[in-house]
Amino acid sequence: MGNENDNWMEGLEDLGDLTGSNESADSGTGSGDGGSFSDLWSPDDEAATTTLRDLGQVLLDNGAISSEQLTSARNVVQNTPGKSLADAFLENGIDEAEVQSALAIVTGMPFERFAADTVHARYLDKLGLDYCKNHGVMPLRQSGSRLILGVTRPDDLIALDEVRHRLGVSVKPVVVCRADISAVVEELHDEDAGGMDVDEIIADIDEDDVEVVETTEEELDLEKMAGESPVIRLVNYIIFDAVKQGASDIHIEPQEKKLKIRFRIDGVLFESMNPPHHMHAAIVSRLKVMANLDISERRLPQDGRIRAMVHGRKLDLRVSTLPTAQGEKVVMRILDTRSIQVELDALGMDEDCLLMWKNQIKQPHGIILVTGPTGSGKTTTLYSSLSQMDPAKLNISTVEDPVEYHLNGISQVQTHEKIGMTFAAALRSLLRQDPDVVMVGEIRDSETAKIAIQASLTGHLVLSTLHTNDAPSSITRLINIGVEPYLIGSAVNATLAQRLVRKICQNCKVQQKPTGDLLDHLAVHGITAEEMFIGEGCERCRNTGYAGRLGLYEILVLDDMLRDRVAGNPNVTEFRRLCVERGMNTLRVDGFRKAARGLTTVDEVLRVTEATI
Repeated sequence: MGNENDNWMEGLEDLGDLTGSNESADSGTGSGDGGSFSDLWSPDDEAATTTLRDLGQVLLDNGAISSEQLTSARNVVQNTPGKSLADAFLENGIDEAEVQSALAIVTGMPFERFAADTVHARYLDKLGLDYCKNHGVMPLRQSGSRLILGVTRPDDLIALDEVRHRLGVSVKPVVVCRADISAVVEELHDEDAGGMDVDEIIADIDEDDVEVVETTEEELDLEKMAGESPVIRLVNYIIFDAVKQGASDIHIEPQEKKLKIRFRIDGVLFESMNPPHHMHAAIVSRLKVMANLDISERRLPQDGRIRAMVHGRKLDLRVSTLPTAQGEKVVMRILDTRSIQVELDALGMDEDCLLMWKNQIKQPHGIILVTGPTGSGKTTTLYSSLSQMDPAKLNISTVEDPVEYHLNGISQVQTHEKIGMTFAAALRSLLRQDPDVVMVGEIRDSETAKIAIQASLTGHLVLSTLHTNDAPSSITRLINIGVEPYLIGSAVNATLAQRLVRKICQNCKVQQKPTGDLLDHLAVHGITAEEMFIGEGCERCRNTGYAGRLGLYEILVLDDMLRDRVAGNPNVTEFRRLCVERGMNTLRVDGFRKAARGLTTVDEVLRVTEATI
């Protein structure tokens, strides 16, 4: 037993906070509630013979990391007191399932994935959802007299002992992912809150029932505030319900005799509720208090921000008020980090487009532009592209207005035009910070465009956005802004135009034979499809037939011939036709191809695209 304990301690020293234990469950003295750890875990015979290995080496052997990533992570652990090797890998973007499964091998424990329908409900109620999320544990099932307990940190023996004392049962730990725990907690939270009745919330609301107070709290926990006041509870419910339904915006619109609240879901506005009209002033006042705006000013537009917590998720709500003839209209944009953390492969690009785009973001210098109207997903594409880069090897900086989402390992700069911190001024300063990659939120003027061009010509990769309808138009837009055509031809590598269309609901998806006119329309774009799909409409999709959104993409990569034409200041129509002749697929063609594959409908494609050729 002594040798086994020595091995366990050596593993503890090698791995920092990560350990592997081959110790028998019968080691130690004492039992029951006497405080001994001996009855926390009795390993299987197979686990008892597992040799202790280094976490990094296991990941390297599995092909989950490179030798450079392993060296970098070990250096971080060595120079950061209290940092574990697993934490270093996770912060460097290594997949959590890979890290946790390797950790299970190191510690000689099983590794499991789970969902809400597989957890032990009675023990979960005893521990509480918040406790499980905060401590990284999840009761999974009963195995004889022991509870199989999912843990994210198998070395945290204190937490294991605390769970044993709380539940009064011995536990056997298995390694799990924190993401699975968070998903279960959120799903069960949503089920608990699903029975909220709007009529009960607003039944006893009075116009004067709003308390205006100064708040210095940076974050407002909506759940803790529930029940303090009918108006507060109503506003909290509006935000909660919008987040639950996956809305991107909340519109509070006063009409002559009613108050209308609408949510933008999958790019389309849906009417959600109609509170009493006399509650309009109280609701707007409450939102102004939350956003630290002037509640006495009703004649001028105001902008603010609310930081809120909904089920442990940090949200930013950008609040905008606008005086109208019927009263102040309020629109809130919901910024959720989960919506921006999308893998590049999951955006919906077809294989050729994705390959070309990945090749472009690996280039050492030049300008890459993403174009499209507001709300077309340009920011998501740029952030997903930045996440493909290695911040440990590259100096990546962004200039944004505003900084909507925070990215690990990337320097993000907020513009402030009132004090002269414009895109151009910030970009000029960033270029003195030895950057490798610079993302400019938007090229709005000649000065910003010219600095971005110069930066790309001096060895930097610049990513930015423009508001144009298609990819070729971005070239002529830069010329119209005032950039010399020969500079554009030298600096711009590629432009990507995009739109978002609604996906067909998979729950009510049915086949439909295309009509003769539709077949002819598709044939014009070189697409043949004998069967198309539509959504009939069901409760899950609010009877729309659509659920979720998908990107349509049009990528233009400038070759030598196109660069020569750009230098000659081409007409936009002629240049667009030349791009198509050179092999560029338009947004509409990409949309029809996805409709033929049953991902969206032709009506959706026609709604968001225009015939450009």
